[in-house]
Amino acid sequence: MSAPRSEPPQQVRIALGDRSYHIRIGAGLLDEAASWDALPPAAAALVVTNTTVAPLYLERLRAALTTRYRAVFDVVLPDGEEYKDWATLNRIFDALLSHGCDRKTVLFALGGGVVGDMAGFAAASYMRGVPFVQVPTTLLAQVDSSVGGKTAINHPLGKNMIGAFYQPARVVCDLDTLRTLPARELSAGLAEVIKYGPIADPAFLDWIEANIDALLAREPQALAHAVKRSCEIKAEVVGQDERESGLRAILNFGHTFGHAIEAGLGYGEWLHGEAVGCGMVMALRLSQRLGGVDAAFVQRVTALIARAGLPTVGPALGAERYLELMRVDKKAEAGEIRFVVIERPGQAAVRAAPDDQVREVLAESTR
Repeated sequence: MSAPRSEPPQQVRIALGDRSYHIRIGAGLLDEAASWDALPPAAAALVVTNTTVAPLYLERLRAALTTRYRAVFDVVLPDGEEYKDWATLNRIFDALLSHGCDRKTVLFALGGGVVGDMAGFAAASYMRGVPFVQVPTTLLAQVDSSVGGKTAINHPLGKNMIGAFYQPARVVCDLDTLRTLPARELSAGLAEVIKYGPIADPAFLDWIEANIDALLAREPQALAHAVKRSCEIKAEVVGQDERESGLRAILNFGHTFGHAIEAGLGYGEWLHGEAVGCGMVMALRLSQRLGGVDAAFVQRVTALIARAGLPTVGPALGAERYLELMRVDKKAEAGEIRFVVIERPGQAAVRAAPDDQVREVLAESTR
């Protein structure tokens, strides 16, 4: 059972016209009937989860959903970034087809970013689109991957290269699920919290610095504020640029370097948030070289990333291997790598950079 909740749930709205939806944030939300009110009507629901999350939360979600759907099915996937592929995605389609699910069936993504990405992609594809709900159980998923409608699987040559933009009907962030999160996963999630400060909100960066110990200690009020403010920033960006034609690309701060680390090492060797944390350090150093932020700001954010328990030195894949992998990044244009850089605290831009400067950054940022 969840602990008694002292604060009422909070909501953040993603404004996308007739595809708008709410992110519901609070403790004990899995068991709260209001979390599941007014979802698209259907006879059946399919819960997509994984082998780590299922023993912890599957039965609670099933119990909540059985009051609303005549049939609640589930599919339990293997856990890990290395399983974010076609074979695992097909297990979701197998479950939908074997249970005779129709175009009104609602999918529920119960887990972290991998589960959310794959369940969302399955929902976008099955019968050309069925409703789905994000129920993120990791900090990283609550503050980033569950929000905004990006769904995808990985390819051996590039991360998240096969997917679709497809918005959920709702996001339900039960903060109680963060209690069972391993410390390494908590730190990984903090990378995606930290990124919002340099790209959009210097005051939030100040707050994270002052409250990093409280976040690492999982203090409920600190986590609630971190999740809500992160979602507010992402909601504002997504509302202006849903399909990443411009502004939304700033949310990928640290990701161009980070995705290269993940692909170069092999998916799952580093957690996504670990790679992004290290990637932000690289991106900050590149920002300084391109005439953006000064050395003091680079050192300040690097120190915060380290305090969050994240790596600040990347693996020595070799500069040419990094460049090769980054040329397959989704932001690359005509083979030219595009990086999210910080022009000044709170303002980011997407820019190209000379390979020689990128090599210099990699030389001082890897070993």
